[in-house]
Amino acid sequence: MLSFPSYQNIEAAHERIKPHIHRTPVFTSRFFNEMTGGNVFFKCENLQRVGAFKIRGATNAVFSLDKSELKNGVLTHSSGNHAQALALAAKWRNAKAYIVMPDTSPQVKVNAVKGYGGEVIFCKPTLEAREETARKIQNETGATFIHPYDHPHIIAGQGTAFKELFEEAGRLDFIFAPVGGGGLLSGTSISARHLCPEIKIIGCEPKDADDAYRSFISGNLVPSINPNTSADGLLTALSELTFSIIKKNVEEIVTVEEREIIQAMKWVWERMKLIIEPSSAVAVAAMVLKKDKLKGEKAGVILSGGNVDFQKAIKLFEELQD
Repeated sequence: MLSFPSYQNIEAAHERIKPHIHRTPVFTSRFFNEMTGGNVFFKCENLQRVGAFKIRGATNAVFSLDKSELKNGVLTHSSGNHAQALALAAKWRNAKAYIVMPDTSPQVKVNAVKGYGGEVIFCKPTLEAREETARKIQNETGATFIHPYDHPHIIAGQGTAFKELFEEAGRLDFIFAPVGGGGLLSGTSISARHLCPEIKIIGCEPKDADDAYRSFISGNLVPSINPNTSADGLLTALSELTFSIIKKNVEEIVTVEEREIIQAMKWVWERMKLIIEPSSAVAVAAMVLKKDKLKGEKAGVILSGGNVDFQKAIKLFEELQD
């Protein structure tokens, strides 16, 4: 298995997954351009298969396995988007998918996993419970474990989103990507550093789940303790692998308040007519926070996903008015 993915691994991943994923559109917005004084390009992974960028990494990982590695199926633990992605990628290869999900996972994501043929096993909403349950299932089934982000094939697959963005928008001065476990940010950073060597790579994180920010500042991995954010896709903590890549490539990690996240989500819904989830909105909110740096610059924002529990979203928008 790869250890530290290279840009060449990302190119190979792109060729491997092209027949299965969408090449998502790149949108611009007069509203955000006027707000920043720059040119902002949004990579719309909310319009991706399974509604999130996660299908890129999952497809690359599953299609990198040989038949002997697939015979007992694949296994992961995930709060939702990687869960859906792995279930669908496994279905494409006629393999069983066992998905360990916290019992607090959004119902829309649980339903999607089941719809793609995945077998859902619920656990308590802690990393310890996820890992313990996954180990138990692996011992019982012999399934091949594919980590949501601490996996070089996953990281290489996620890096293909920036590759496509660069092919559409050309050289960029900034790229904003959300960070939870770091698969998207580390993959994006490898692509971005290769294609635009002078680019400023900005990780974007909720203030109430800021372990990546604290890790980045201290230079040492800081555990995630009781994260509390509407951006449920960003509740996981960095791994040694993703952290090592982020330390090497990323300019800074910006944190945003819950109110800023929901406001950014509302702007994108209303102004761009795009449905994004709070995890995507974290990157938009960080871009808005840094708007004074973007005048006359070209910036990219990765809209990481659009799997929304609409009842929760309505409640969040109502709270914004209070």
